[in-house]
Amino acid sequence: MRSVVWAVVGLPALAVAALRLRVVLRGRARRRWAVAGARADGRRRAGRAGPGSGHRRQLATAVVAGLAVALLLGGGTGLVVGALVAVGVHRWSAEARSPADRRAAWAEELLTRQLPLSAELLAACLGAAALPSEAVVAVGRSVDAPMGPRLAALGAELALGAPPELCWSRLGERHPALAPLARCMARASLGGAPVAGPLTELAQGQRTAAARAAHVRVRRAAVLATAPLGLCFLPAFVLIGVVPVVIGLTSGFARAM
Repeated sequence: MRSVVWAVVGLPALAVAALRLRVVLRGRARRRWAVAGARADGRRRAGRAGPGSGHRRQLATAVVAGLAVALLLGGGTGLVVGALVAVGVHRWSAEARSPADRRAAWAEELLTRQLPLSAELLAACLGAAALPSEAVVAVGRSVDAPMGPRLAALGAELALGAPPELCWSRLGERHPALAPLARCMARASLGGAPVAGPLTELAQGQRTAAARAAHVRVRRAAVLATAPLGLCFLPAFVLIGVVPVVIGLTSGFARAM
């Protein structure tokens, strides 16, 4: 009975404290993400339940799962394990994404990959004294989706006389991956400075960042690949190298006694 009372009283407090610590640690990153994708997220969540209700459902599910584990195991061990299960379930449910979210994330990744080539093509067209609207349309027709249709639509808006800074800023707000390109083109449209050089530097910087990220992923994959090998050899090392030594020392100590 005492274990049940401890589980019912202490587990929610531990779960809330752990979740609050997680929110504090990730609050700044989440706020930056929210500012960058507020409009797109609002359109994607239109017609569905608000974020507050979703957060309450995730928290309730995590608490119920933690209580079930705590009641099943009982005692202080059940309380600790239940708290860990509650935090894990809440984190998994918070990071689980719908198919629409996964498609949007994949589109942003493709836009990031296509950005260097698109910036270089824009620099070449603008360096050849082409109009900005013509250059954007030409690059949009030359690049595959998802970059091509977006640039073609933006070029059509520019050809119809839309304000360039407004068009580029809207593109950067809708697609955070294209924000550097949008800022570069918006500054050029406002100041009238040549944009071919900044676009080339942007392409080089994006390629350098992509190469650095690829090296990080390769190193992480190498570390993860050695983990199963270590788990396989560790029991053998303990059984062959440690256990005989411990048994020999124990036998010698027993004979001496």
